[in-house]
Amino acid sequence: MVWIWIGWVLVLTFGIVVFRGAPYVPSRRRYIKQAFTDLYPLNSKDVLVDVGSGDGIVLRIASEYGTKAIGLELNPVLVLISRLLSRRDKNVQVKLVDFWLTPLPDNTTVVYAFMVTRDIKKITKKMQAEANRLGRSLAFITYGNRLPGREYNNALVGYALYTFVPLQIS
Repeated sequence: MVWIWIGWVLVLTFGIVVFRGAPYVPSRRRYIKQAFTDLYPLNSKDVLVDVGSGDGIVLRIASEYGTKAIGLELNPVLVLISRLLSRRDKNVQVKLVDFWLTPLPDNTTVVYAFMVTRDIKKITKKMQAEANRLGRSLAFITYGNRLPGREYNNALVGYALYTFVPLQIS
């Protein structure tokens, strides 16, 4: 009987989160490494924010490059799993927050996101607002979808790299 309740809690937790963000889709280590070497070469000066960080695989791979990696995840089960898997990694931090309601850390240099079509316009607007707020350019790596109407700097497999430059506000 306990297993039935646990099952329902998991189904509800994963199901409800989909209404605010992308579903959990595990990332492939090989492709992430390729994106972090060929698309946007990470280094120890970078601070990467992974939107919807899931089990934290992107964070742990970013840490292998000496990068500080911050995961923003809405699903408490995935936050727990990610924290557990990353517990010995001083470069990895996982926060239980809603990306749409949370400003990026001031030292962010690159944002990584698996996107669903429904959120493309919203995330484009959020990234531009964050570049404006921070007053500097932000690199943005997407997986799964491109940003229509915006030119990407580079592309690789299912990834695309964009740069959001702050707009003059008068």
